[in-house]
Amino acid sequence: MVSNKRKRFQFAWACFCLTYCVRIADIRRQITMGSSSSCYAPRTIYLDVNGKMQKVLFSRHCSPCDIKELLCSSSNIPRNTAITLVDPEGAMVSIDPTMPANSPNSLYKVVPLSTSHPGDKEDLVENVLSQVAEQFSRAFQIKELKTEVTNRLAVLEKRVEMEGLKVVEIEKHGGRVNCHCKSTLVDDGRKVTPRRDVPSYPKYTLSQETIDALKKPTFDVWHWEHNEMLSCLEYMYHDLDLVKEFNMNPITLKRWLLAIQENYRNNPFHNFRHCFCVSQMMYGMIHLCNLQEKLSLTNLGILMTAAVCHDLDHPGYNNTYQINARTELAVRYNDISPLENHHCAVAFQILSLPECNIFGNVDPEAFKKIRQGIITLILATDMARHGEILETFKQKVDHFDFTNEEHVASLKTVMIKCCDISNEVRPAEVAEPWVDCLLEEYFMQSDREKSEGLPVAPFMDRDKVTKPTAQIGFIKFVLIPMFETFMKLFPQIEEIMVQPLRDSRDHYEELKQLEDAITEESPFMIKLRKDFEKTGMKAP
Repeated sequence: MVSNKRKRFQFAWACFCLTYCVRIADIRRQITMGSSSSCYAPRTIYLDVNGKMQKVLFSRHCSPCDIKELLCSSSNIPRNTAITLVDPEGAMVSIDPTMPANSPNSLYKVVPLSTSHPGDKEDLVENVLSQVAEQFSRAFQIKELKTEVTNRLAVLEKRVEMEGLKVVEIEKHGGRVNCHCKSTLVDDGRKVTPRRDVPSYPKYTLSQETIDALKKPTFDVWHWEHNEMLSCLEYMYHDLDLVKEFNMNPITLKRWLLAIQENYRNNPFHNFRHCFCVSQMMYGMIHLCNLQEKLSLTNLGILMTAAVCHDLDHPGYNNTYQINARTELAVRYNDISPLENHHCAVAFQILSLPECNIFGNVDPEAFKKIRQGIITLILATDMARHGEILETFKQKVDHFDFTNEEHVASLKTVMIKCCDISNEVRPAEVAEPWVDCLLEEYFMQSDREKSEGLPVAPFMDRDKVTKPTAQIGFIKFVLIPMFETFMKLFPQIEEIMVQPLRDSRDHYEELKQLEDAITEESPFMIKLRKDFEKTGMKAP
């Protein structure tokens, strides 16, 4: 008696488990395969129940067990009775959601099966249990399902990248976007604002003329809107094989670039256009100096990424102001390169987001090296360290060894410094608007320093500085010595990069002489003033 009860309990439990697992399998099938509106239309069959027609409706997603219970209820047969379904010719019909539909003129009939022998029941229980085990193994193959979903997502992203974006041919001829040299005071603290959606900026196809120009320091950075600059940066990463080297998802690269752009403030000088300017100069120097054959792709990736990130979230006020005003950044970084440390922190805050992490497929040890390299380069852009960095490079340049990691590290720090302050390398019509932007940012800072009672640097005071006085000393004592030192290792830069600096120095010295001549009273001006005084008129 106890044995029979146990068997009945095992049979009932097995049926319950089977029903549960079949439902799980149905749900998985709906998720992975999808369903159209037609899939939700109910199925209809017609039964002969004691000589009367009975219409039965069920969902296509019902399990066979559910359908059997429904047929039993419709035919006034006990719920757990074993049944079979036959057509008018006596042929058996499978009881499942895909069974053939019939019509009122061709009725199916539910036939209860005869009572089985104990041995048959044991076989039935064993069969049901084996089916339950099989359904469990299918229902819980989570790892395989996740892999399949990931692969499908990757295919979708590639399709968006290849087909879903606008293709525009870029050829720029003349004209310049106006320099936005106005800015408002903003709080020092800002949150990273990454893009989590599929990037929406158009995919631009660069013309060959643009591609060639992009590799030269003479590139006119004023010709481009933000979306176009983003596409140019994206092209640089592809052209240098960085996307392939670091196994970057193209969609992730787009999201990262958008997050970078959105975390540059609208300062007169330290803005996203400056970021693009520095990055393009880095890309141009890599090609001009043929560094693809001399440096590893990891080092090229460090150089480009540091250039892109080097001024992230710059507030428009330099380290001197941060320290004198005791800002949150100065306190946080103990007055040691507060801005550069902040740029690094924002850069890796963006990279910490999976949807923006272009190095997400790099192994941890390699990423550690990349991270350290980027930090080192961004910190090197602090002009307070200029003399130290240049002197270190001078000691190595005469016996430079590209297989020596210390030598290569020194080269990279000098390269990012060159790119960061390289505006005067460009043609005068490209370089001069940057001076206006820089002076406007300086004047904003000096005005604020005066209003807060802080020390004001003479070269930033709008009452004391002019373009020539601002540029001559910087070009003569900072730019030319650094680029001439770099030229010892790469002589090919002299004509295209060093000579423009010398020409710019001469140009500003001529302007300075004109300024001095106007401010000083020449003999002619003295005589003219006396003549005016004799007539009783006030001299101009």
